[in-house]
Amino acid sequence: MIDHGKKEVLGVYVNAVDYEAGVRAIIDAAEQQKPFAVSALAVHGVMTGALDPEHRYRLNAIDLVTPDGQPVRWALNRLHGAALPDRVYGPNLMLRTCAAAAARGLPIYLYGATAGLLDTLTTALMERFPGLIIAGARPSAFRTLSAEERAAVDREIIESGARIVFVGLGCPRQETWVYEHKAALSMPLIAVGAAFDFIAGKQPQAPMWMQNSGLEWLFRLSTEPRRLWRRYVMLNPAFLFLLACQAVQMPLVRSGQARRPKGELRFG
Repeated sequence: MIDHGKKEVLGVYVNAVDYEAGVRAIIDAAEQQKPFAVSALAVHGVMTGALDPEHRYRLNAIDLVTPDGQPVRWALNRLHGAALPDRVYGPNLMLRTCAAAAARGLPIYLYGATAGLLDTLTTALMERFPGLIIAGARPSAFRTLSAEERAAVDREIIESGARIVFVGLGCPRQETWVYEHKAALSMPLIAVGAAFDFIAGKQPQAPMWMQNSGLEWLFRLSTEPRRLWRRYVMLNPAFLFLLACQAVQMPLVRSGQARRPKGELRFG
């Protein structure tokens, strides 16, 4: 088990952990029924914090941030000597956590996406993990919630008996969600990005050689060019430039420049 704690990458604290340490931290929090926010961040996720001081504050308040992308793992290894042998990829983290939850009888809750996708995801998870208890599921409203609606969501999750919540709202909405709901929910809240689509079989995953070589972004760009071209064409070079500045001890973005958000965004 590898756990070197939090390390700064472009002003965002990322945990230098492996899968075993990540899953153990999540399951421990679930069994102890304590608030525990989790996110798996690739380059895009790190850059949302690097470019927005308020969102950087949210990310740095998350308890466990895993290196979802190979470039983020490489940054941890290069800047901090983490010697991580692999990334901690959101979809795999979700599957490993579901396996552990099934073994320990910890019910899960699915939040986000569409009702149809949640139905397909539920079926896929139950087939893969027959002992898994899915306490509930709620699709995204695809809008800002009122304070009353947000409180109703919290009540629904608590009353379901869930001990772990997986959140699939897309980055950075899902990280904002786990940050804003953490105080109200005494359980792990895990932002897992495209894991819902991948596990449900709605989106293809890159071949393993592309994943291992840090080219997953190219595969995803080829499958969804209109939606993703700005993310990768603009943010990837910016990530490399800012990383080079940090590597030569001239960081342009620092964790200390984070700014507490003025209010809640209440993504639903």
